[in-house]
This record gives sequence, C-alpha cells and structure tokens, in this order.
Amino acid sequence: MQKLKIGILISGRGSNMHSIIRACKQPNFPVEVAVVICNRPDAKGVQIAKDEAVNIVVVDHKNFADRPAFEAEMHHHLIENGVELVCHAGFMRILTEAFVTTWLGKQINIHPSLLPSFKGMHMHERVLKAGVKITGCTVHYITLELDSGPIIAQTAVPVLSDDDVASLSGRVFEAEHQLYPHVLRMIAEKSCYLDGDIVRHKNDLVAEPSLYSPTLHTY
Repeated sequence: MQKLKIGILISGRGSNMHSIIRACKQPNFPVEVAVVICNRPDAKGVQIAKDEAVNIVVVDHKNFADRPAFEAEMHHHLIENGVELVCHAGFMRILTEAFVTTWLGKQINIHPSLLPSFKGMHMHERVLKAGVKITGCTVHYITLELDSGPIIAQTAVPVLSDDDVASLSGRVFEAEHQLYPHVLRMIAEKSCYLDGDIVRHKNDLVAEPSLYSPTLHTY
C-alpha cells in the first residue's frame, strides 16, 4: 500500500503528534510519519517522538537570524524526507507568506474551536464567556489568513454548565486526538478534495440527534 508521507510540526508536548503516530502504527492505516520537526529543544514532544522511534529533527528557531532562514531549514528537512503533507500539531510559530505559498494545499492545522468561530488564542475562555453550548475542534488547510483556510472536518464538543477552562480544554483535546487521524485517512484515501476554497466530501453523513445541544426530545 502506497502511504501518504507526512511531516509533523510541533512546539510543545506533542499530544496530537502522539495520536497520529499511534494511528500510523495500526495495520492498514494509509499514512506514515516521515519526520517530526520541533522548534524547541526542550519540548516534551521531542522525547515522545524518540520513544516511538520516529524520525525527529530539532530546528531551534533561536539559532536563525530571521524567519526565512528558519523556514528554509524546515523546508529542507521536509523535502529530504519526501513529505507530501505538512501537519501542524501545536506548532507555535507564525509562518511567512513564502512558506505558506510553497506548501499551499499541502499543509493543515488543527484548531480547538468550531471555526470560523473563536479564531486565534484563548478559545476556551472566550467560549465560556460567550455562553455557547457547543464548541469543538476543526482541521483546516493553512492559508495566508490565520485560522481561515478551507475546513476539512470538525468535531462537536458539548459545553457543560459547570465547565471551567481545564475541563473544557480536556474534552476538546480528546476530540482532537480522534479527529486528526480521521482527517489524515480521508486525505490519504482521497475521500475529500479541495474545490476552490471549499473542501468537498465524497460521502457526507447526516448528523446524529446526539449532536444537538440540549439533546432533542422525541415525540
């Protein structure tokens, strides 16, 4: 089976990276991790990648004079390892227009809200303050505008009455760890595709009643 080769970019603990690595180790999963690139030598995700025997490269952004030089080194490692799709998994660096354009349509990110709502930072605090009843996470293609690229898939997560930031973020994290591998399978199997600024799915699903919040009454 020809597998989709991905490169994962991380800056921290690498929990989404770890969920992807575990998925890639399952029989018949159509994706392989060609390389993990981390911009922080002390990040917990570096050791996790090593423990999982995954190819890990540390490209410390502090060692470069500017962003283009840093990104050129990342690009080198991505190309050297035959990466076809770049996956951001908690990568906390703003990219230049040149890098985004080079990997346009071949670079994705996961965001802990139901985009286009709650773009940017501090999503969970803002969700709780707004009083919304459903939040979630979104995997989308990366474009020049932050958190605004074509949406590939989303998972809904309920906001409970007694939630605080810690409890809500933990529930969203669990959803992220399921959604990201699911999206990678879809891309690898070509069950979704870019149509301009929209991602189309070959097999759409009808929402289950449990996705409503509060749950719908039956009559």
